[in-house]
Amino acid sequence: MNYQQIAHDILNNVGGKDNVSGLTHCYTRLRFVLKDNKKANKDRLLQLEGIISVVENSGQYQVVIGNKVTKVYDELMLILGEVSEGKSNKEEKLSVGNKILNTVTAIFTPIIPAIAASGMLKGILAIAVMIATYFWGIDIKEYNTYIILNAASNALFYFFPIILGVAAARVFKANIFIAMILAATLCYPDIVTLMTGEDIVTLFGISVTKANYVSSVIPIIIAVFILSYVQRFFEKYIPEVLKIIMVPTLSLLVMVPATLIVFGPIGIYIGNFVNWIYYYIMDFSPTLLGAFIGGMWCVLVIFGAHKTILPIGINDVAQTGRQNLLAFAGAANFSQAGAALGVFLKTKNKGLKTVSASATITALFGITEPAIYGANLRLKKPMVYAVISGALGGALMGWGGSYGTAFANQGVLTIPVYMEAGTKAFLCYLIGCAIAFFGACLMTVLLGFKDIPNEEEDSKTSSNAVNEASTDSLILDADIKIVSPIKGEVLPLSQVKDEVFSSGALGSGIAINPEVGEVVAPMDCTVSVLYPSLHAIGLQLDNGVEMLIHIGIDTVELNGEGFKAYVKAGDHITQGTKIVSFDIPAIKARGYDLSTSIIITNTPHYQTVSSVQKEQVSCEDDLLLIKN
Repeated sequence: MNYQQIAHDILNNVGGKDNVSGLTHCYTRLRFVLKDNKKANKDRLLQLEGIISVVENSGQYQVVIGNKVTKVYDELMLILGEVSEGKSNKEEKLSVGNKILNTVTAIFTPIIPAIAASGMLKGILAIAVMIATYFWGIDIKEYNTYIILNAASNALFYFFPIILGVAAARVFKANIFIAMILAATLCYPDIVTLMTGEDIVTLFGISVTKANYVSSVIPIIIAVFILSYVQRFFEKYIPEVLKIIMVPTLSLLVMVPATLIVFGPIGIYIGNFVNWIYYYIMDFSPTLLGAFIGGMWCVLVIFGAHKTILPIGINDVAQTGRQNLLAFAGAANFSQAGAALGVFLKTKNKGLKTVSASATITALFGITEPAIYGANLRLKKPMVYAVISGALGGALMGWGGSYGTAFANQGVLTIPVYMEAGTKAFLCYLIGCAIAFFGACLMTVLLGFKDIPNEEEDSKTSSNAVNEASTDSLILDADIKIVSPIKGEVLPLSQVKDEVFSSGALGSGIAINPEVGEVVAPMDCTVSVLYPSLHAIGLQLDNGVEMLIHIGIDTVELNGEGFKAYVKAGDHITQGTKIVSFDIPAIKARGYDLSTSIIITNTPHYQTVSSVQKEQVSCEDDLLLIKN
């Protein structure tokens, strides 16, 4: 198969390079964003070698190729170079406010794990300082080890403009390296010295507003946004032969002065204004602000809206070295842990007891989604108890003036981050966390909730026993029997709401509506492909069967959020080995269908591929039956 030729043929039949504003791919298909879908020739595309199907969905023009898609994609990107992602039909209908919030979320979301890691490291160092001082009377802050680790905890915020420059360039489709140079200029030691000195600073004879851009947030975002348009302007008018040199050179020559003279100061003023609003509310009533954040934080988590206010806390730490947003959010986290513990103590359902026990532990370490979706929101009343308790805890923190010296994920390991606020503020933080945790737990136990009876599981078990009996003859005739990699409700492949799978274009198989968010190896096999977003898995079974497991519909859009991998491509694993886990409630809350297609991609090699006649399967149950 000539992938270069296929790439050229596909590009010609989607309207050419100029019609493509974006291109991504998943496990089976190329996902084009076209400027005009009418320019694409679907009939011709379907006649090309290697093309299985063409689908128009969610503002994308999808060309289904199968497991060779990455090779075709690589060839296409060599032809296209850098292309913008473009906008889907859904995005075009968003209001200006929603577009701004979505942009902010897109910029900050990839950075949050690094911010959390920095905060956790600072918390660990604070614990080490406390232990060393209390037990041995030693100030470890003078030791080289502490100095180096402390630098690691602070480096992200010191060079924050550079980190944000990369993230913003990816969102705005500017040249990443030019954005990094622009951001690094703001942090350059000589520039910092000029901006913090007493002398007047001029550039081309124009007076420059003096501002320290180290640790700043908003200036570089505005600058990279403008850079994306400046770059496109030069790319449009500069001859092709000169673009590689002149576009970046002229972009820097324009953007460095523009940033220092215009956009940088604007960003500083906006950042100061945002902080002023937050602290104006804080000064008006810190108790009410703490109660609101403490009570509603995890409600915002459900809708993903918490990410849009995280920059307030990030900017606060970057500018002042302290924040109270996550102090109040800590009350919300501990309240979710307490409510989940209450569910564990109160429920009679064995499955729910297991889920709530593990969710309590993860919530105590700052990860609340399992508690929210696995227990509290599912049962409704515990969620209400958590909101009330979190509000009470947050109110006390606000009243006491609690704050932290790092932007740290709220949990037991980061409690020391709040010690430097002073005795009263730290005690209010500790007591606020206790009120949130124990209050939610006691309310859940004493006021109760509608439990899930164990009989529901018993009835499912008896139903399965009936179905198993009806498939005995099929199982006896099969040459190859493959057990289910997922526990859940069995669905005909034809019912999957994606015609690529439901049509059988990729091969015969079955679908499962998962009840447990885990995919395990159905037999001894090699992981041939594990897509970066973890929604699609390719397996080469030791008996020669090739299998595709595709978790959900359009879940590639989550970019791995809610998924976790336990193996990597190329690993040989035994039957029952966990491959991927996924958060069912969280993914469903985002509006995604989790119908999981299990396809035998080399179906033509076999006489028949059939499925068992069952309504429910567990991971040890036979699922697919193959005759050679």
